[in-house]
Amino acid sequence: MRFIGITGGVGAGKSEILRYIKQHYKCEIYLADEVAHLVKRPGTKAYEALLLLLGSGVAGSDGQIDKAAMAARIFADPALLEQVNGIIHPAVKEFLLERLKEAKAAGKTELFFVEAALLIEGGYLALVDEMWYIYADEAVRRERLRASRGYSEEKITQIMSSQLTEEQFRDSCGFVIDNSGDFGETCRQIDERLRGC
Repeated sequence: MRFIGITGGVGAGKSEILRYIKQHYKCEIYLADEVAHLVKRPGTKAYEALLLLLGSGVAGSDGQIDKAAMAARIFADPALLEQVNGIIHPAVKEFLLERLKEAKAAGKTELFFVEAALLIEGGYLALVDEMWYIYADEAVRRERLRASRGYSEEKITQIMSSQLTEEQFRDSCGFVIDNSGDFGETCRQIDERLRGC
């Protein structure tokens, strides 16, 4: 089984690519952002650690951690944000490695994917067999974000400037998919890479 990381800048089309892969290959796909929510559920180690760090006030009436309450606490305090990340990121990795182990044991999955914009910064190069960079021209990305998410130019520029540069992505990834144009061409690149799976 190949463990593949999928990363790239905002608007590059990672979700669309993963939808295609899910339809055409025997695989399991995990989005790191979604896993981060799973590992914060009541009863988990991360949940207990977060309440200890942030106080029970971040839990809503249903017992779940209130996303807005937590955000209000941590984004005003960079040191606290770092501590929260120190709880959540290892929990996400632990969750993924456990799922990977289960998938290998079951023997029904050929490919195991994890997707996040911050895989490289999060130290996933040491975990995955391959890291893929989903590239799209900046003008194309900007157009997609305006059309699909209604983002302003200012918001797009702010998000893009907070992410790795194209050079940094390319330097860290062993495979690049150009998703700037026709999606059929993108699919051809994926199929060529995964042929034989």
